Amino acid sequence: MSDTAQSKWIPAKSWQHFVGGAIGGMAGAIVTSPFDVVKTRLQSSLFRESHLAVNVVANGMNGGVLTMPQGRSGLLRHFVETTHIIRDIYRDESPRALFKGLGATLVGVIPARSINFFTYGNGKQIIAQRFNDGVENSYVHLGAAAFAGIVTGSVTNPIWVVKTRLQLVSNHAAALQSTSQRSLVSSLDMIKQIAREEGIRGFYKGLSASYLGVTEGTIQWVLYEKLKRLNTESHGKGGFREWAGMLGSAGTAKCVASLITYPHEVLRTRLRQPMVNGVKKYTGLVQTLRLVIAEEGARSLYGGLSAHLMRVVPNAAVMFWVYEGILRWGNDSS
Repeated sequence: MSDTAQSKWIPAKSWQHFVGGAIGGMAGAIVTSPFDVVKTRLQSSLFRESHLAVNVVANGMNGGVLTMPQGRSGLLRHFVETTHIIRDIYRDESPRALFKGLGATLVGVIPARSINFFTYGNGKQIIAQRFNDGVENSYVHLGAAAFAGIVTGSVTNPIWVVKTRLQLVSNHAAALQSTSQRSLVSSLDMIKQIAREEGIRGFYKGLSASYLGVTEGTIQWVLYEKLKRLNTESHGKGGFREWAGMLGSAGTAKCVASLITYPHEVLRTRLRQPMVNGVKKYTGLVQTLRLVIAEEGARSLYGGLSAHLMRVVPNAAVMFWVYEGILRWGNDSS
């Protein structure tokens, strides 16, 4: 392929998006891993059921009816609950449990962020050049982000299934599962079990919810691009204020996108849960949505929201900051 033909399809320095996404995603995942564990457990019905069982044993029954403690309402209660769960995991399961599933997370994050940033970063340039006279705008960003989300979700879904299953294996949740499940200690064990019990299709549970979640990535990218442009116009390029503004832009974009689209996270986690006693409770996206609302109410669709925000906002800030830094470094070193 000639250099002229290649330049039409592959923008110059496309590798920077790939490397920047990988390193940024890895840094963010390590820093915020404990919140990821808490978020997954709060989204899962298995954890909720096992937590209820523990309260029955610890508090007893009051006239045959379990009375659950009533805490503060609203977002503050969720943040308090998050810190309590982190404390309980640290105390009951060891500090290492706060990083349970991190191996699978990194195995997923590195290719996922590489693919997403590579596809988006190069995609927006290609779309702009071929369809908008080389000018980037919100429509270009939207199209590139949607395409990047679909590609990333399709390729990495099996990794997230394994990660979710690993994070649901705890002393509490194990009480509701089989002996073979309680003995799982590694990603390889989990992969073997899923393949044995559910086949290849088991690795693609929650894929429909992942596609629904493409809207989150799309909103995040479009909003980030707008905020980054406003920040650059206000403070110029280079200097502390621009980089601080970039951190704020990334965190704000992720926060807004997460608040708008969060229910798909809960649905995806439920779809990826393991079978209990050979019974598959959640079978499809619509069925899961209806069942969760019927059994637990609409508020349960925001289970784990505080832990999610405590994880994804700083995660996005770190990830995009590193990503932008690598892009700048690559351009300056040329």
